[in-house]
Amino acid sequence: MPTALITGITGQDGSYLAELLLAKGYDVVGAHRRSSTVTFERIAHLMDKITMASADLLDESSLIRVLRDHRPSEVYNLAAQSFVMTSWAQPVLTGEVTGLGVIRLLDAILTVDPSIRFYQASSSEMFGKVVEVPQSERTPFYPRSPYGVAKVYGHWATVNYRESYQMHASSGILFNHESPRRGLEFVTRKVSNAVARIKLGRADHVALGNLDSQRDWGYAPDYVRAMWMMLQQDEPGDFVVATGETHSVREFCEIAFGHAGLDWERHVLVDERHFRPAEVDLLIGDPTRAHEVLGWKPEVTFEDLVCMMVDADLAELGG
Repeated sequence: MPTALITGITGQDGSYLAELLLAKGYDVVGAHRRSSTVTFERIAHLMDKITMASADLLDESSLIRVLRDHRPSEVYNLAAQSFVMTSWAQPVLTGEVTGLGVIRLLDAILTVDPSIRFYQASSSEMFGKVVEVPQSERTPFYPRSPYGVAKVYGHWATVNYRESYQMHASSGILFNHESPRRGLEFVTRKVSNAVARIKLGRADHVALGNLDSQRDWGYAPDYVRAMWMMLQQDEPGDFVVATGETHSVREFCEIAFGHAGLDWERHVLVDERHFRPAEVDLLIGDPTRAHEVLGWKPEVTFEDLVCMMVDADLAELGG
């Protein structure tokens, strides 16, 4: 029975990846930071099936210890300071965790067992001010936030360790992927939660930023399937994981409010305080390589994803 270590297991992707690996017969070890607030709600239903281990991307010795204790054959690095707006308020912390944290984990693997297969969660935010549409594995990076810059560092660190030490280290350049487990700070969940609250009479409006921002949105469980597929390949590499479609925040609002029988224009307010200092206007991925090499394709459509999130928030709030 193979063992997999997941950093960031308490997040959206970590919880879905843990479910997938358990279904495939893995022993799953989740690395988590010690904190005064316990945030295990996304994996509460898995706690009797997984092993939790204390480790921190800021502390390489803790990473070495968890690798030696559990001897995983695969490591999935999903931990990060992952909210773009927060990266503007906390740029140094974002760089330490999201960027340098990758080097610490790669170096810990090199120290303990270089044969461990490694997955790095790269991001479409690395493309930022895009220089071509759509974006593929060959598109130059032009990050537009401290988060994007840190992700570029982690991405190239993964390439460097792969080429320097012949490690099986792969990066998934994942475009936006959502689910009912998405954090409330992200615009998609902010909208779906607001729709539910407004429908139930608990709110009247929601304040958003740039409604013209366009993203390539997919379903998180589809995307964690691609992560696993990367580590099953004979050769490591980098893969864009995306739907190949782009939709605006305005479109997301139209579908979400419409699904609940509401007129979005009556309830959505544009607040410039929610605009980024440097906006990323258009992201759309070219997943051809993932299709051809991995045999991966998304299964959930954009409209189904939006409606699923609204339904889940209505159910959670008692609607």
